[in-house]
Amino acid sequence: MRRRQIHADKAESHPALEALAAEAAKRFDRPYRVMIADDYPIVRRGVRNLLEAQPGIEVAWEASNGSEAIQMIKAGKPDLVILDLTMPEIGGLDVLTTGKQDSPSTEFLVLSMHFSDELAREVLRCGAIGYVLKSDADSELLAAVDHIRHHQPFFTTTLAVSMARNFVDGRGDAAPDEELLQLTQRELEVIRLLASGKSNKEAAADLGVSPRTVESHRSRIMRRLNFRSFSDLVRFAVRERLVES
Repeated sequence: MRRRQIHADKAESHPALEALAAEAAKRFDRPYRVMIADDYPIVRRGVRNLLEAQPGIEVAWEASNGSEAIQMIKAGKPDLVILDLTMPEIGGLDVLTTGKQDSPSTEFLVLSMHFSDELAREVLRCGAIGYVLKSDADSELLAAVDHIRHHQPFFTTTLAVSMARNFVDGRGDAAPDEELLQLTQRELEVIRLLASGKSNKEAAADLGVSPRTVESHRSRIMRRLNFRSFSDLVRFAVRERLVES
C-alpha cells in the first residue's frame, strides 16, 4: 500500500503533468487569445471588430504575411489563429503546418474566399479544425470560433454540404487543388478580372498598375499552371468560383 502511494505522488509531481495543468489553469484565468493572419487590413479590422464585441475574446496579434504569422505563433502561442490561405511571403498551408509544430496547443481556423472541399480536406490534414468562407463570415465566423473554443470542428454550411455530397458520390478522396495554392492574392485578382471579361487595360485600371504588369501576371499564371489558352484560364476561374459561371 505504501509503495502505491509513493508511485502516485511521483506521478502527480511529474514536470510534464505540472506544466500541462499550469497551462490549463492559465487559460481559464485569461481571455481567449486570437491571432488574425490576413494581408488585407480591412479584413483584419472587420474580424477584430466582430470578435472583440464578444465577452472573453482578445485579438492579441495581427499578421499581414506568412513570415510574421509564423514568428507570432512561435512567440505568443495563441489559442486560435484565423488564417487566410493566400498570404504573401509564406503561404497559408505552410503557416499552418509550421504553426502546429511550433505551438501544438494552438487551433487554426481557415478564413478563405475559395469554395473548395479539396482545399478543406487539405487544411484538415495540415492540422486546421475549421474552415469558413469569407462570404459567410458575417453569419458564421462567431459560431465557428465558439465551436473551436470547445474543441469542436466547424465548416461553413455551403462547404460542409459540398463535402458531404462528394463523400456520398464517392469523390471523398479527390486530390487537393494544388493549382490554387500556387497563386498569390494579386494573381487571383488578375484571373478574376480577366475571366470576367476585362481587358488588360481595364484590369490594370482596377488594380492601379500598368497594363504591362497585368500582362506579366497573366503570362506567369499561364506558364505556372500550364494553361494552353485563355479558355483554360476562364474554366479555372469558373471552377474555383473566382467568377460566376
